[in-house]
Amino acid sequence: MKITEIRGYHVGFSLAEPIGNAVTFMTQREFLMLEVVTDAGITGWGDVGAAPHPAAAFIRSRLARILLGQSPLETGRLWQAMTAVLNYDRRGVGTMGISAVDLALHDISAKAQGISVAALLGGAVRDRVFAYASGPFMIPGNSPYARFEAEVEGYCHRGFRGIKPRGGFSPRADGAMAIALRKQLGPDVALMVDFNRGYTAPAAIEAARRMDEAGLLWIEEPVLPEDVPGYQAFTRIVPTAVAGGEALGSLAAYREFFVANCLAVVQPDLTVCGGYSGMRRVAALAQAFDLPVMPHVFGTTINYHASLQMAAVLEGRRGGGPMPYPFMEVDVTPNPLLALGGDPALNDDGTITVPGAPGTGLELTGEQLKPWTRSSWTERL
Repeated sequence: MKITEIRGYHVGFSLAEPIGNAVTFMTQREFLMLEVVTDAGITGWGDVGAAPHPAAAFIRSRLARILLGQSPLETGRLWQAMTAVLNYDRRGVGTMGISAVDLALHDISAKAQGISVAALLGGAVRDRVFAYASGPFMIPGNSPYARFEAEVEGYCHRGFRGIKPRGGFSPRADGAMAIALRKQLGPDVALMVDFNRGYTAPAAIEAARRMDEAGLLWIEEPVLPEDVPGYQAFTRIVPTAVAGGEALGSLAAYREFFVANCLAVVQPDLTVCGGYSGMRRVAALAQAFDLPVMPHVFGTTINYHASLQMAAVLEGRRGGGPMPYPFMEVDVTPNPLLALGGDPALNDDGTITVPGAPGTGLELTGEQLKPWTRSSWTERL
């Protein structure tokens, strides 16, 4: 079997109204959805959300020549060949491009053997993963949390037993928001808050102090992604577990955080850290530091399905929540590119079932993407 084509679809959609976090309000969402095609008629999919256009340029200019004509089954050899051309940029768009390709190659390899990606990675240790709602998000204006109560009620009605709202407007507002949500949810629902790297360390510490009564399971990305001293200042004072890592793209970056004892929950994103191959390396390093790992998931149905397969094989750890880690993050904002694979369905216990079908359990075609495709390209053998 050989790789004969690499197809890129630049997709996007407009939001009916802005949704925000501590650093930005989104009115548009854009992604690269990558299809790798073989002469056996088997295709695999990967995606990029953080920097779709630069990642696509890297794939076309540097990776296509490495991949075309090669066997997609040799995922390890191809990953090494791709990472060998990164040069100085080992934490940015080059690694994102490699991530998309690596996801697609594993999808193909598993389909070729008639097994799931989890089985390809050594076998699932769980067939269900505890899910949490990634939301609510802020709205513009001086009352950014005004809709949180109603939206959280909707998430609970859907069956979520874990909620992760966005925070970071002000320490005082954050405290009031978190305490109100804890009263609404009761003691048995996991509550986490994501600051999306929006605070300085002193402001994040003050916000955490005001939220202490809410009994948060974790506080996510309190300061800038690679601000190791800021993370250290935060963790020295705040007893709540700190989560992060979604913006880190290299194993060396994770090593810096682990050695500095900055994280209690590690959240690599498959589309940022090197795909399955990269995340398995991060998970192995985290295991050496006795740290739980779970995927960061906020993109298309490709990222979602790939992350479910990854979550199925990660080591289980007890972190104090309703179930052992890893958890599965679910984008609860309006996202037609997530709904392409079917809306995530929760079981009665708040978990999501891991698909056992070949590959990631997702079947896509370029034709399905047409309503959201803004441009496309193909590299051929």
